Amino acid sequence: MKLKHIFQIARETRTVQNNVVALLKDEDGIIGYGEAAPTRFFGEDVMSVMRTLVQSLDLLKDADPFQIEDITLYLKNKFPPDAAARAAIDIALHDMIGKKLKIPLYKFLGLRRHEGKETSFTIGIDTMEKMCKKVEEAKDFPILKIKMGFQDDIKVLKELRKITKAIFRVDANTGWTPDEAIQKLNLMEELGVELVEQPFPVGSIEPLKKVRRHTKIPIFVDEDVKDSKDIPAFSDAADGINIKLMKCGGIREAIRMIYTARALNLKIMIGCNIESSVSITAAAHLMSLVDYIDLDGNLLVINDPYIGVIVDKGKLTLPAGNGLGVEARDSIPLPSLQGGTDKLVCPC
Repeated sequence: MKLKHIFQIARETRTVQNNVVALLKDEDGIIGYGEAAPTRFFGEDVMSVMRTLVQSLDLLKDADPFQIEDITLYLKNKFPPDAAARAAIDIALHDMIGKKLKIPLYKFLGLRRHEGKETSFTIGIDTMEKMCKKVEEAKDFPILKIKMGFQDDIKVLKELRKITKAIFRVDANTGWTPDEAIQKLNLMEELGVELVEQPFPVGSIEPLKKVRRHTKIPIFVDEDVKDSKDIPAFSDAADGINIKLMKCGGIREAIRMIYTARALNLKIMIGCNIESSVSITAAAHLMSLVDYIDLDGNLLVINDPYIGVIVDKGKLTLPAGNGLGVEARDSIPLPSLQGGTDKLVCPC
């Protein structure tokens, strides 16, 4: 997928995003859509996703999709590092089940249709002039997620505040030191910053505790919490967590993370990588369970191959269909899904 703008965060820059869409077809011809959006930060790429999907074929060939809990736990044990690949299968299974039952995913999960929640829109690192231009282009979004973790980032944030009244959320993507974070968070109180994500490298629990003692803005951890087992260590080091389907392995584990965080009195954000409407819509079906939404990955690209959740001035509306409710755009031909592993070719 081609990005609307060069996407830069504290540790990388990109102009395209290469993802993998997985389609599962049952004996009745029902097709479930899933997606993997791998990141090198967690050791995945398109090739590793393809390998994991191919190695999962024998299990899936004879599987009952309604045994989704057993399937996803088996895959987690067999492919622990391959969360994005597992997420593709998990999402496709949920989509298939919803279609078989003729109900939307949120109903299958026992949730209510929650409309009107607002997503943040991401402003990637760039020159001050270009970041200001991006903010102006995003004028319809009431919440902006500003990528920081670079020299003069506070100076840029002050300039952005001059041209918008939007709520700011800041994501440092592991780019600060503890003393730097304390200084910057105290300055941000006057700039309308609602929360700050992942100020330090993974594993910086004591620095997080130190910063919380000296600042008021809530701190959320992202890269630090891949799945539910990682959350308890941050119960007194952070105010909240960011859950991503690509990071935790899909919807089943995301729900476990939500209930684990609630038990520890942590706030919850549901976020994303740069993704198509397939996995963004899957995550949106969970929005009634969370406090903050950051599901804009599909809005950052110019050629999303799918149509799903609708975003209007930041507000998300789920599609009306069964399962995910996602459809392929007319210009994207679906594979026939005929044949065996010899038909699977990595497009990279």
